[in-house]
Parts: sequence; structure tokens; C-alpha cells
Amino acid sequence: MPKINIESAPRRSGCGYPAPFGKPCLDRVRRRLGDAGGLTDFGVNLLELAPGVWSSQRHWHSAEDEFVWVLEGEVALIDDRGEHVLRAGDCAAFPKGNANGHHLVNRSNAVARCLEIGSRKPDEDACDYPDIDLHIGPGRDAGYTHKNQKPYPSRG
Repeated sequence: MPKINIESAPRRSGCGYPAPFGKPCLDRVRRRLGDAGGLTDFGVNLLELAPGVWSSQRHWHSAEDEFVWVLEGEVALIDDRGEHVLRAGDCAAFPKGNANGHHLVNRSNAVARCLEIGSRKPDEDACDYPDIDLHIGPGRDAGYTHKNQKPYPSRG
């Protein structure tokens, strides 16, 4: 049956950023709904942000489209143009190749839940983080590097 049990969908908390960049994202939670349904061409996540938690560092993708829809609560979308409040029912899109770094921050006192949808092109995609010395990709096995391409130490 194609119905997905959200509670049993693969759950990932935290992030894989090298220190010190992961701290604001450590308490984020993603339920991988697309994985639970067997999807491979695009990802669908239920993102949960507790008060004060970030979705990611501000970033943009070279080859992957992203879409976010706020289901519950309120988040601040921060991009190159400033800060924009998104409330339940609001959505935003981030086309591949558009160098507008973006992320979500929960500045409210309540949990926010968002649906994230994005294409999956790990062999083609690179991700740039304009506010910090961080870059990843392209390539499925690419690790995080400094902007000068020097690798960060692998986590052990």
C-alpha cells in the first residue's frame, strides 16, 4: 500500500556539517517520507524545527531544485534579500543554479513543521555556503571542503 506511516519513516536528527558549523542545526529532525515511499528521483522530508533551531547553514545548490511548505508554526526564511516570515500555508522555491543562499530559522516559541521537496542529483550537484568557509560536491562521495578545496578532517 502506498500510504506512508510518518512515525515509522526513516528519521534523522542533527547534521553532518564539520565543526563548528553544525551547532545551530543539531536539534533539527527530518522524517524521510520520500525514502519511506521508495522515491528515488526526488526527496520529500518532514522537517521539524524546535525554537531556535536552523534548517541548515545558508546555502544554494548548483543542480538541485528545492521547495519548502510550512505546515505548522512559523519560520524566518533568510536569503540574500533579507529575512521573510513564513507561516503555516506559506511556501518558497529555490531553483537550481540560483546563487541565493537561504535557510530557515525558527525564532518562535513553538515547534515549526515544514515539508521539504528537492531533486536528487548528487553526482551533478555542488552546494555552496556563502556565509562560511564551506563547500561540498559535486559527486556522491564528495566531502565538505574549505572554499580553497582543502578537505575538512573526516569525522571519526
